[in-house]
Amino acid sequence: MTQSSRDRLEQALARIADPNGEGTRVCLTVYTDVARVAADAADARRKAGVTLGPLDGAIVSIKDLFDVAGEPTRAGSKVLADEAKPAVADAPAIRRLRQAGAVIVAKTNMTEYAFSGVGMNPHYGTPGNPADRARVPGGSTAGGAVAVADGMCEIAIGTDTGGSTRIPAGMCGIVGFKPSAQRVPTEGAFPLSFSLDSVGPMARRVADCTLADAVMAGEEPAAADPAPLAGLRIGALQGLVLTAVDATVGRRYPAALDRLVKAGVRLSDEKLALIDAMVQTNALGGLAPPESFMIHRDRLTRRGDDVDPNVRVRIVRGGEIPAADYVETVRRRADLIRAMDAAMADCDVFVWPTTPIVAPTIAEMGDAKVFSANNMLLLRNTSIVNFFDLCAVSLPLPGDGLNCGLMLVGRNGSDRRLFRIAQSVERLLAG
Repeated sequence: MTQSSRDRLEQALARIADPNGEGTRVCLTVYTDVARVAADAADARRKAGVTLGPLDGAIVSIKDLFDVAGEPTRAGSKVLADEAKPAVADAPAIRRLRQAGAVIVAKTNMTEYAFSGVGMNPHYGTPGNPADRARVPGGSTAGGAVAVADGMCEIAIGTDTGGSTRIPAGMCGIVGFKPSAQRVPTEGAFPLSFSLDSVGPMARRVADCTLADAVMAGEEPAAADPAPLAGLRIGALQGLVLTAVDATVGRRYPAALDRLVKAGVRLSDEKLALIDAMVQTNALGGLAPPESFMIHRDRLTRRGDDVDPNVRVRIVRGGEIPAADYVETVRRRADLIRAMDAAMADCDVFVWPTTPIVAPTIAEMGDAKVFSANNMLLLRNTSIVNFFDLCAVSLPLPGDGLNCGLMLVGRNGSDRRLFRIAQSVERLLAG
């Protein structure tokens, strides 16, 4: 970083404040004064030859569901904005970022309660997609992805329960990472699903995601050496993830695979019956709906009309799932996680499209049936990773027009190795 942290912060603040930009819809709280103090401190350390690490002075935004001491945690909600008590401490992941010298510039907009892959919010507005402002940004970490793409921050911190960092990253043309869930503490992040939640970064480059992830995981942050592509074993998942793809994804995804093969990757088609078993298991009702209903049932009784209808209907459905079906889902999932880990053992990573479609328009998503159908489609490919407790990164697929992503998927605990591979694939795709 050649510019000072303060200079880069001022550029980010100017983009947030631009009346012709998305700042008012992207950033729900802007920490102007506190961020300037943090940036100046980072610059003073740099001038003195002292550093807190590679994130010292980085401009970072955080999703609206993270606790910040002294503030109510809104989670994109009108109800929580009214009723939530101020947090007594920063979320552990956010505290670790501050300790590493990160400059927290803003809290970013999100789908209410993080319960959608679309990224719309009727309370605080919907940030426009950077490729076409009339289209959705993807969710639920909608504001974070647009903030990175539009230069309002360098790194955005989000959560990922079914794709909430990777979907908006793919649609906004940036990198999004979902870690092996146990690595980064979720305490202090308003929950959607206790079973599926994880905390991950988004940025323009894999290297920045690597550093932010390490800091939040309490590991020593260091640049990862790109892994050689020649001889790498990549399994291209077949079946469900390739159905109902639109023309853009259907064109760019095979082109990316072709470039991998030409680079010396050993590509294999992988058909896994485990995906069908996952679909059958989730047919019992899934994990996120009943867990979110437990979290919100009192709120829905008191103020259900103040909740986004597209979110409310999914939470309410969770209250209709029998306890026995929920317990069976938990038990089946544990068995399937072990089976998937074994099935991936012969490949370095798996690959499939981040989403099967590009971003729909905001206008068409005003129809509840269209919203529901597209929401399920957007979440379909990414939610596989959460169900099987894997790690994954979405990389931008090159091309003109609307954005889409390529997802690299690793076994649980293989995050470091996945970052090394992702850096090499990133370079290949960027030409």
